[in-house]
Amino acid sequence: MAAEIQRNNRTAIPIIIIFAFVIAGFYYFSGYTGFKLFIAALLVSPLFYITYLIVSYKGPKKSKLYGIEGLTAKLPAVKKAKGHVEFKYKLMWTAIVVILYFALTNIYIYGLNASQTIDVFASFRAIFAGASGSLMDLGIGPIVTASIVMQLFAGAKIFNIDLQNSEDKAIYQGTQKLLVIVMIFVEAIPQAFGYLVPDAGLVSSINAAIPGYGEFLSQTIIILQLFLGSYLVFLMDEVVSKYGIGSGISLFIAAGVSQQLFTGTFNWLPQTAGLPLNITTNTPAGALPKMIYIITHSSASYMYSNGGVQVLFQQPNPMIALVGTLLIFFIVAYFQSSKIELPIAHERVRGARGRYPIQLFYASNIPVILATALLANVSMWTLLFWSSPVLSKIPILGHNALLGSYPSAAMIASYGSNVLQSTTPTGGLAFYLFTPNGLSDWLFPILQPASSQSILLGHAPWEEGVHILVFVLFMVVASVIFAKFWIETTNMGASSVAKQIQSSGMQIPGFRRDPKVMEKVLSKYIPTITVFSGAAVGLLAASANLIGTVGDTSGTGLLLAVGIVIQTYEAMGREQLMEMHPVIRQFFAGGS
Repeated sequence: MAAEIQRNNRTAIPIIIIFAFVIAGFYYFSGYTGFKLFIAALLVSPLFYITYLIVSYKGPKKSKLYGIEGLTAKLPAVKKAKGHVEFKYKLMWTAIVVILYFALTNIYIYGLNASQTIDVFASFRAIFAGASGSLMDLGIGPIVTASIVMQLFAGAKIFNIDLQNSEDKAIYQGTQKLLVIVMIFVEAIPQAFGYLVPDAGLVSSINAAIPGYGEFLSQTIIILQLFLGSYLVFLMDEVVSKYGIGSGISLFIAAGVSQQLFTGTFNWLPQTAGLPLNITTNTPAGALPKMIYIITHSSASYMYSNGGVQVLFQQPNPMIALVGTLLIFFIVAYFQSSKIELPIAHERVRGARGRYPIQLFYASNIPVILATALLANVSMWTLLFWSSPVLSKIPILGHNALLGSYPSAAMIASYGSNVLQSTTPTGGLAFYLFTPNGLSDWLFPILQPASSQSILLGHAPWEEGVHILVFVLFMVVASVIFAKFWIETTNMGASSVAKQIQSSGMQIPGFRRDPKVMEKVLSKYIPTITVFSGAAVGLLAASANLIGTVGDTSGTGLLLAVGIVIQTYEAMGREQLMEMHPVIRQFFAGGS
């Protein structure tokens, strides 16, 4: 228990000093005093308390993460089912969670001025499975970010834990749950104090009761609502993982992307609501209705001169995006079904043979989720450091054009808010890692720079070319790194798989029944497949973004949605197989 944990209390001194410097920073950069400063200190103090619990641990276990074992044990969690959950109940819980997810995306934050709110995750909505201004504003962002941090720390051996050990794995998972809570506040607080603007009516009402604290307390109310929504997402993910089919995170992504793809393809409403349809400026928003409308309402000369280009390339939802969507769908479906099959046989039942499949996408779509989430965090934090009233004043990081610069109000007014958004980077690291969305975002500006200044924003065509190259390389390299970390942290490495096969009573024909021998055989395939898997999904995601997709979703979102749907279908098949043949359940249980 926590009371029995041995600690070095002297480590509290430097932590208290750092905490004092942080509070002084709040006072200096934001001007908080009195009650405001107290609330700010209250919000950040848990992070320092957790740090103290970790660094002060000096117990018998080698990892300092055991210092927070007592705290992680008290976190709310969904209990694991005691026995096997029948397929019909798994299907029921999965459907309930999806319906609840859609409901929460339509419950908007109380006290928020939606018209003035800036969506810092605008380019990553498909990946974060959230809805701007709703309780799902942060989506799965905190969960994925916590997973990134844990995997990087575990991969770098900073935590000094062995994920093959059940105790170490339990403390790893508990720490990740705690880190999710921390990340909710880390992502919510800067947004609430810069981009999620409180409603003037709520501010004035609080000011009438507590003069001078209207805006501050309104922002605090918004933060608490963001925490509630994000933690509900986390619990729903656990419900799906333990009582449903597949992963809750993947399910939310697929649900959101599928909705966007459907509306982007078939939406017959005009682009500008309330105005009549017009062949040049206000065509139907969906790709197919727009194509049909232009073809049926234009002359042959118009189709030849401008209509063809409008149908094929002009946003929103051009036909080239629909073609790219279908192309990516078939490519992912092909790779998802491709696998290497190792022959295995039962050691005691003569003639009982089978095959152990190693999919070409062995690391699944998780690496590209993590890579894209890392991009989203780069985008968010560079924007916050550039324009946040508080963070922009921090030395070195604040308003640093090398990290990322963003358009001024005058620049947005010059180009038009419908062309240039305040969240679009114009320079620095954020510009070179910014995710393009379709050919009109990069190819046409390179080929026709004179007529594409609203996209190039003063950059030369070669700089745009470097931007695309850096973006693609980042997606590939980051996906490979995360694929390797993911395989090791989920017991999918050669050593773990060898133990799973042996524990199920199976062996590879022609080899001794020894985990080391089996591991050696699997090591010829799994590491190579892992690297290929990560590189392939990273390249496919980047390529999908470059081609563009319908529904204003990203190419990465499309890639994930297709892979998730296929994996969910396969998972449902496995569940039905285990219902019909309970003996097979033992083999799958050994691999979980």
